[in-house]
Amino acid sequence: MTEPTRAGFVALIGEPNAGKSTLLNRMVGAKVSIVTHKVQTTRARIRGVCMEGRAQIVFVDTPGIFRPRRRLDRSMVKAAWGGAADADVVVLLIEAHRGLTEGTQAIIDRMRDEMPRGKPVALAINKIDRVKAEVLLALAQKMNEAFPFAETFMISAEKGYGVDKLRQWLAGQLPEGEWYYPEDQIADLPMRMIAAEMTREKLTLRLHEELPYQLTVETEKWEDKPDGSTRIDQIVYVARDGHKGIVLGNGGETIKAIGTAARAEISTFLDRKVHLFLQVKVRENWLEEAERYTEMGLDFKDGDA
Repeated sequence: MTEPTRAGFVALIGEPNAGKSTLLNRMVGAKVSIVTHKVQTTRARIRGVCMEGRAQIVFVDTPGIFRPRRRLDRSMVKAAWGGAADADVVVLLIEAHRGLTEGTQAIIDRMRDEMPRGKPVALAINKIDRVKAEVLLALAQKMNEAFPFAETFMISAEKGYGVDKLRQWLAGQLPEGEWYYPEDQIADLPMRMIAAEMTREKLTLRLHEELPYQLTVETEKWEDKPDGSTRIDQIVYVARDGHKGIVLGNGGETIKAIGTAARAEISTFLDRKVHLFLQVKVRENWLEEAERYTEMGLDFKDGDA
């Protein structure tokens, strides 16, 4: 008798920089969520899709949960909790070397109050290569005393340790049912948005401090050419005139380097030649425009204090 098909949603939650995007990319086997060393990079609830046997796991990569200050922050945190509430299974990701932080404790307290009873919540302790075994075991015990996790996994999202075991367990927790997506699909974000996120990653890596949180990227035009190549026009919106100069760089060299790096990555992802054209525009109030939030997959109203 053939094993039944399973399908369901898994939410990855945790503090910013815990490694959620790296884990998602490792699970899916491709880069669908941008990864940088800066916190709060994941804005949209990016979904990666992966197959494990007869099960289709749809990952909801929520923005990192932190104490929100601005409208954008509040929308991101609301999206993160929304993703957890809607999912079939939740994975709380923490960093081994940081242990049970104040931020993680706040997440656990809220999970205890808000997570529906019976929803499986797994603990994934990430970056295990950074600490000794006895530290890991003590942390696992402390975490399980703080919350009744269904299962605990020791992993390294970056190196791949323990990820297969976690994926197999997740597949077994999902409800029986038809798959949501074709078997070969790895993300449900529109290609336009994935391309914009890839460019934003390059901007984030290249620029320093606060500036990356003051900009956004939108794909304005997408044209598939008869020769098999694709022309993509994107706009980088910044909040101030001074920011525009920083993004452009001396003689336009910064934006040129960013464009070259983004084009190479988008081209690899699409498996075709890409012509990428970037424009930088000042939109002083883009952080207060509902349209920008919709483009990022966030709800503008969720940012109301």
